Amino acid sequence: MSFKKISVIGLGYIGLPTAAILASRGMLVIGVEINKEAVDTINAGKIHIVEPDLDIIVRSVVATGNLRASTQAEPAEVFLVAVPTPFIENSDNKKEPDLHFIESAAKMIAPVLEKGNLVILESTSPVGTTEKLANWLAKARPDLTFPQHHGDDADIKIAHCPERVLPGQILQELVSNDRLIGGMSKACSQLAVELYRIFVRGECVITSVRTAEMAKLTENSFRDVNIAFANELSMMCDQLHINVWELIRLANRHPRVNILNPGPGVGGHCIAVDPWFLVHTCPEHAKLIKQARLTNEYKPKHVLQQIIKAADAFKKPVIACLGLAFKADIDDLRESPALQIVQQLGEQKTAKLLAVEPHINKLPDNLRNLGIELVSLEKALEEANIVVILVDHTVFKRATKETHFATKVVIDTRGII
Repeated sequence: MSFKKISVIGLGYIGLPTAAILASRGMLVIGVEINKEAVDTINAGKIHIVEPDLDIIVRSVVATGNLRASTQAEPAEVFLVAVPTPFIENSDNKKEPDLHFIESAAKMIAPVLEKGNLVILESTSPVGTTEKLANWLAKARPDLTFPQHHGDDADIKIAHCPERVLPGQILQELVSNDRLIGGMSKACSQLAVELYRIFVRGECVITSVRTAEMAKLTENSFRDVNIAFANELSMMCDQLHINVWELIRLANRHPRVNILNPGPGVGGHCIAVDPWFLVHTCPEHAKLIKQARLTNEYKPKHVLQQIIKAADAFKKPVIACLGLAFKADIDDLRESPALQIVQQLGEQKTAKLLAVEPHINKLPDNLRNLGIELVSLEKALEEANIVVILVDHTVFKRATKETHFATKVVIDTRGII
């Protein structure tokens, strides 16, 4: 099939780079986004997120007319769904997947679907979500056939292809990483492979739709379990007065040991969320995965206790919190343990708080309402008597222990100094 017009539903951290890459390959791409401000920004050739080199590509493809953003779905040959899949806590404090963004996307594109269209779900989802998407579409369009009942002969082809890119390297990894293609039929998989071959240099590996969904959850749960081990070590080392960074460095000299670095917790929309999908689906078997999640969710509380203890030593504590993003050199605050720590510190009302986050222009409302100030690194280091390193941004690494931190009480959750 010769693809000409592609629609990307959701223009966030995955959808916009994917839309831009496809447009740069000569495709006509319509990006659909409910955020009108983001739509206007993109149509002006600018971007509303931080990702290296993305602004250059978006400016180029908008100028050529290959990329256009809209708040309404339009007819296309392919629909790539890249919307959020958060979780919600029910009345029993159990975390359940929230699929309403995917359901809303299905209702949005259903009226414009035509025979021969391909629908791909890229959003990280619990096992079985792609089948739910097919059912939602089938219910909205009874005049069309879908692969759960008609296999290769269905009017609409549906597949799941999870994204697996690292923020800060998205454009490179969209092209170079292997992709898992989980079609609801053989024809669905083959058509999806044709699409990804437009820009993917890695291998496109065909599997079942449920295995593709499970693979992404497995990848992120594996990471979460390994980070939990490092975070547990760091809390033990705090109690035993051992330098955890030296400990890990020495342990990793073993030829078959590769311990990750600890941090203030685990953030982002993937690793901090996806393991709960497995816990929700298979609670009786996902015991290690659940405990890793609980360990990583507790780590911010441990860091908070360290900060409060340090502040008690000062009559007028001024705390500089370095970093709010969930990882280095990006602006993404989703599920950020750093953000959680700073917010809880603000709620304590026991110290003056200075936040340093070089990748944002203003603080979220919940922090501003607590009287927290967004300041430069220079101002923070000048005024603070306690410095908490929460994110290992490159700009923070340039500061030296002798020059910038020598007279401060430093709580370094990232091992910078």
